[in-house]
Amino acid sequence: MRIEEDIKLDFKDVLIRPKRSTLKSRKDVDIIRDYIFKWSGRKFRGIPVVAANMDGVGTMAMAKTFHTHGQGLSVALTKHYSVEDLSKFFKQPEAASVWYSIGISDDDQAKLKAVLDVVGDDAIEKICIDVANGYSEQFSEFIRRMRDIYPDKAIMAGNVVTGEMTEELILSGADVVKVGIGPGSVCTTRKMTGVGYPQLSAIIECADAAHGLGGLVCADGGCTVPGDLAKAFGAGADFVMLGGMLAGHDQSENDIVEENGQKFSVFYGMSSDTAMKRHSGGVAEYRASEGKTVKVPYRGDVNDTMQDILGGIRSACTYVGARQLKELSKRTTFVRVTQQINNVFGAS
Repeated sequence: MRIEEDIKLDFKDVLIRPKRSTLKSRKDVDIIRDYIFKWSGRKFRGIPVVAANMDGVGTMAMAKTFHTHGQGLSVALTKHYSVEDLSKFFKQPEAASVWYSIGISDDDQAKLKAVLDVVGDDAIEKICIDVANGYSEQFSEFIRRMRDIYPDKAIMAGNVVTGEMTEELILSGADVVKVGIGPGSVCTTRKMTGVGYPQLSAIIECADAAHGLGGLVCADGGCTVPGDLAKAFGAGADFVMLGGMLAGHDQSENDIVEENGQKFSVFYGMSSDTAMKRHSGGVAEYRASEGKTVKVPYRGDVNDTMQDILGGIRSACTYVGARQLKELSKRTTFVRVTQQINNVFGAS
């Protein structure tokens, strides 16, 4: 056993310090990013915000709306669409900015192959390999195998929270590493297992490791307000993935229920009882639920929410003088706003 006493920070622990700026308006800020993925060589151009591969968020309806938005917003599709539905969808133009989500089981691989057999290999450009625990040797081996099979596809993989494992996944063939264990609004991993890492520090450390190898990171989880996205980008995130902030909209493909005159949508973690009962027949006897189910207020069309989110990012850039989103991390100075707790272990 060992204890790390270095301070680790979450979004709530800091604010971005304002700096002199020559920008006159939010409209002067360019939040489009251009990336070339390390291993696949594919290019990305767009706003690097990704809808998470969760039920009620990573939906085909969300992808269609983001495509209509016309600014390169991405959706990581939930893993639970049928081969038939996926085959139809990936023949449509709105699939161009979508990440196809996959686990590491044999069934997941067979499903991907079945879809590619129908739509053709070029129809799916980006793959998101998603597991709760990215620290297993099996996971790294799976990424290497996928890179060998699909050398020209962009691969996002995770989740991890430390620099050394970020490096491992990139060297195994991941173009983008997904960062975050336990920060999501409907994730209970930290409570159930005691495992996790404050999200802001995780982004800073993983981004530093990834960029040194020519890789990228996607901050996954913990954003509850637009300012959190600005902090994530300021900390070095190349992409930011959103779950709860995009739940409860018309594009969620969930039933809207009305209680006492108010409308709600059900939102749940993908390791919750609700998700496992829906997709796996229940919680396996060897595991526990690591997610919760909540009711979120109905929010209408997601375009209104995205306007607030993107407006907040642009505004943050004006406060520090970042004319382009790619400059934000270079212009960011974080100010701690939470008090350091001394003598945590009882020393006087």
